[in-house]
Amino acid sequence: MDRRSFLRSFGSAAAAVTLTSAFAGNAAAAVNHASGAKLPRSQKMPEVVSFPANYAGGMIVISLSQKKLYLTIGEGRAIAYPVAVGRAGKSWTGAARVQDKQANPAWIPPAEVKRDNPNLPDLIPGGAPNNPMGPRVLVLDRAEIAIHGTTAAMRKSIGSAASYGCIRMYNEDIVDLFDRVRVGTPVVAIG
Repeated sequence: MDRRSFLRSFGSAAAAVTLTSAFAGNAAAAVNHASGAKLPRSQKMPEVVSFPANYAGGMIVISLSQKKLYLTIGEGRAIAYPVAVGRAGKSWTGAARVQDKQANPAWIPPAEVKRDNPNLPDLIPGGAPNNPMGPRVLVLDRAEIAIHGTTAAMRKSIGSAASYGCIRMYNEDIVDLFDRVRVGTPVVAIG
């Protein structure tokens, strides 16, 4: 599938959202909330953690070994999200950028996924409960790679190596991340 077909397979593009000074306030709220009462995963705010200061604020760092995605916020801090990463032979490392942002994307299974799962439909509409993209997607400038949500059935895969190379997040986390980043945000995946 060429890049244009891949982008079309996700549906219409959502408006880019830029980082603002409110971002820092949201991060502080996450710290205060994270230290409060235990909430079910679907109600927790993302955790703000210490992070190496050599990463500039406003970039996404994916740790394959930790199965975490970090959105750096500067001053040696980052917002941490648990993720599912590529399974053996499917993961990737290196630099990328957010090329597109889409809300409620439709999904056309890539040829490799369709070959391994021939019973998949040729198209799963955006918003459908069986759509593996979930409610939001950040399309990267790498062939058929995105950061996206998940289905209810695949939530248990978060924290494992389970995908065909995409970075899978809890739906509430991809919505939070989607609102914090813009098209052009740098992304790096490390081992």
